[in-house]
Amino acid sequence: MFLANYQQDYSPVGDSLGLSSIVAILPLLVLFVLLGVVRMKAWLASLISLVVAVVLAVAVYSMPVADALNSGLLGAAFGFFPIMWIVINAIWIYNLTVETGHFDVLRRSFASISDDQRVQAIIIAFSFGALMEALAGFGTPVAISAVMLIALGFKPLKAATVALVANTAPVAFGAIAVPITTLAGVTGLPVDDLGAMVGRQTPILALFVPLALVFIVDGRRGLRQTWPPAVVCGVSFAVFQYLSSNFWSVPLADIVAALASALAVLVFTRLWHAEETYQESDEDEGLDGDLDGSDGGSRRPRTPGGEPATGRDESADSQVLTRARADADRDFHDSPLDVFKAYAPYLAIIVVFVLATRVPAITGKPPAGVGASGTGLESVTHIVNWPGLHILKANGDPVATTFKLNYLSAAGSLLLIAGLISMVLIQVGPRRALRAYGRTLDQLKFAVLTVMLVLGLGYIMNESGQTTTLGLWVAGAGGAFAFLSPILGWLGVAVTGSDTSSNSLFGALQITAAHQAGLSPTLMAAANSSGGVLGKMISPQNLAIAAAAVGFEGREGILFRRVIVWSVVFMLFMCVLVYLQSTPVLDWMVVDTPATAP
Repeated sequence: MFLANYQQDYSPVGDSLGLSSIVAILPLLVLFVLLGVVRMKAWLASLISLVVAVVLAVAVYSMPVADALNSGLLGAAFGFFPIMWIVINAIWIYNLTVETGHFDVLRRSFASISDDQRVQAIIIAFSFGALMEALAGFGTPVAISAVMLIALGFKPLKAATVALVANTAPVAFGAIAVPITTLAGVTGLPVDDLGAMVGRQTPILALFVPLALVFIVDGRRGLRQTWPPAVVCGVSFAVFQYLSSNFWSVPLADIVAALASALAVLVFTRLWHAEETYQESDEDEGLDGDLDGSDGGSRRPRTPGGEPATGRDESADSQVLTRARADADRDFHDSPLDVFKAYAPYLAIIVVFVLATRVPAITGKPPAGVGASGTGLESVTHIVNWPGLHILKANGDPVATTFKLNYLSAAGSLLLIAGLISMVLIQVGPRRALRAYGRTLDQLKFAVLTVMLVLGLGYIMNESGQTTTLGLWVAGAGGAFAFLSPILGWLGVAVTGSDTSSNSLFGALQITAAHQAGLSPTLMAAANSSGGVLGKMISPQNLAIAAAAVGFEGREGILFRRVIVWSVVFMLFMCVLVYLQSTPVLDWMVVDTPATAP
């Protein structure tokens, strides 16, 4: 029988927030050590960390065992729906294109933009990945971008690393800006103000991410040779993300920026070519790797016309298969109808999401609460109280323990609808589609398990009060909180894998701390989301999805070590930016929002 009305205590250890924080952070430390040092499989590391969180919740925070376990069940349910429900249907659509051969057409189409894998990384992982983030989010762009890069000749772990690092700047506006709208809901601040403020932070990050991708692919030499298209991509994305979020439409910010950056790179590469082209070698990939991806690749100088020169370089013997495939792709001409079919599933996704989220008659209004009804797609949405779970905050206010079953409006359901439409467009029968769905579930089984365990861990920490302990301790830094504020978002996403969840978790805490420290609530709330995007690449959820996509299940720890430095460096950059925005140096960038009560 579930016990009711557990009341959180944020300083259970000696009535000290500092000592309690040392205990509260243990599940996260265990998780990251098991992944990064012990190199344990993500699902097993997550399970052990979840057990640690349960023990601490019961033994230190005095949470009833039943409530702790029930909180984990709620998190696991959320991990499957809506999060993995999105990924499953997105990967199913991708598998349909592989099944029919249309993915090869799409690969050749992207390869025709440039035969240089450094440029391909920019346009696929960053621009195309940003479009997938804008439409679906929750790991979808990482999975699809990684497999596309592998199809173009990238080594699996490098493809996964590139996809993870690329999935940063677009995340705050992902899934039609759900993280921003969630942040507005928990803080009471206007959506447009929050979107505009985030749009004055993440675009600056976007200037550097394409350069980082080039460095990961081909190291310093690649950066010297291929910085122009990386700069073009970053600047065009940054400009249009800023313009859309500040003046046009917050929900469409990533769609506009992604399409603009892809078009800019496409036009630029028609006029510019690097002095050499780069292709991965077919040698075995080092498992540990490092930041510099310059090992094992092959470069060929270009002719004055921009084509790769003939002849052999020092790595030619290991490049025969890769070059043969590239040469075959150049000689193969797909018909306009085949090209249309290759892009059709993604066009279907765009149309379905735009209609479902931007046409009021279709979108409708969600139910206001438990037992209420909605309209449009939301007419079948139900919000229910999670059975047997009743949590109170330290001040006596109830903690929301509801579960939303938005059967039609969920992003995963919209992807399923787009997949059904795609079946017609690319001529796939029901039996063949069902077989592909079964293979997708088998492919993602450990990723699904990992995500459910990680979200279970996150919810146990949240409901017991462990996460709030950490947040309150950081919030006690006074004026220095402006520097630490993005770290809260980063921590939240690292645990939950979702900027939306992190904003829901820490949004209200951010503005409370802002009022206490005399800082801008809009700036601090936005910093939570902007800092959170940099925790995405190290979250076990995304690591599991990336590893599953490239066929390296169980090697999430290797990926973690490859991306952790990028995550920390970019996070510190965001900390400095937010701090400067809180001072006269850059306070002209802060959106002026009318004061709200703390």
